Amino acid sequence: MNRIGILFALLSAILFGASTPFAKLLLGSVDPWMMAGLLYLGSGIGLAAVHLLRWMRGRPVAEAPLRRGDLPWLALVILAGGIAGPLLLMLGLARTDAASASLLLNLEGLATMGIAWIVFRENVDRRLLLGAFAILSGAALLSWQGHAMLDQGALFIAAACLCWGIDNNLTGKLSAADPMQIAMLKGLVAGTVNLLLAFGRGGVLPTVGGLGAAGAVGFMGYGVSLVLFVLALRHLGAARTGAYFSLAPFVGALLAVVVLHDPLSLRLLIAGGLMGFGLWLHLSERHDHEHAHEAMEHEHRHRHDEHHQHAHGPGDPTGEPHTHRHRHMPMVHRHPHYPDLHHRHGHAH
Repeated sequence: MNRIGILFALLSAILFGASTPFAKLLLGSVDPWMMAGLLYLGSGIGLAAVHLLRWMRGRPVAEAPLRRGDLPWLALVILAGGIAGPLLLMLGLARTDAASASLLLNLEGLATMGIAWIVFRENVDRRLLLGAFAILSGAALLSWQGHAMLDQGALFIAAACLCWGIDNNLTGKLSAADPMQIAMLKGLVAGTVNLLLAFGRGGVLPTVGGLGAAGAVGFMGYGVSLVLFVLALRHLGAARTGAYFSLAPFVGALLAVVVLHDPLSLRLLIAGGLMGFGLWLHLSERHDHEHAHEAMEHEHRHRHDEHHQHAHGPGDPTGEPHTHRHRHMPMVHRHPHYPDLHHRHGHAH
């Protein structure tokens, strides 16, 4: 099977996980709500600069742009993941202890996978369930600090994770489009809203050095990470991408050992073993059966492989990879596959 999606998902998790200890270093001098706004805005501005540079150099991008029909999905993604999620998290953090919050944040991975399997009917078998359970167990163990409280704050944090699970699944609806455009718009809008909320609470901007550091962390840990996450969704679907992304806390904890000189604990080693076992179960997956492709028409970056044997019109691009609206004819065949853009079909049980 095409493994490029797994690489995108793992790189996304590494960048996001690596941003945590660096953001923690900055939190000593920056209000958490202000930090959320700066991280999102840093991602949006950084990606906008890359987008502008790409346009100024006249380099054509073989990605489908967002269309008018995508805008309602994009608005829901920004509302759920960029505005409601951080808002509910901040309300939860104000009402519960850090240990409980850290543990509850693992619900994002569970929400992403649950919605993908139950609502969007992505295929899952016992091997994938066991792998996801091992990864999430490792993440939960990593964030366990000896106690947890189920209070009003916990409900707010659980609701934030549900919002991010919805966000991740709805972003899958947009994954055929240009991932840089999606991440850029999400960062700019969510960052602006969160920054205004922070100012409304009396927050103040950090020093110029703090602004630059927060922007850089946001660009890599939120912007580039989200671009890779969208690409992973395109190849793997939401459930598998969510499982790989759940490795992010381990990356953050491992980096904290190096950057913040945290002790290398037995808990970290056991969590790493559980996550490694779950990762192996997912990496060694082989999903192969005869399946039918219904006729469909869409637009995305592609090469002329076995799923893209179509005629070109006079205005269509010639080089590969390229993007243009194209039609798939009905087809029945068998090969290993993931629930990518062309394999989101039902399964007999």
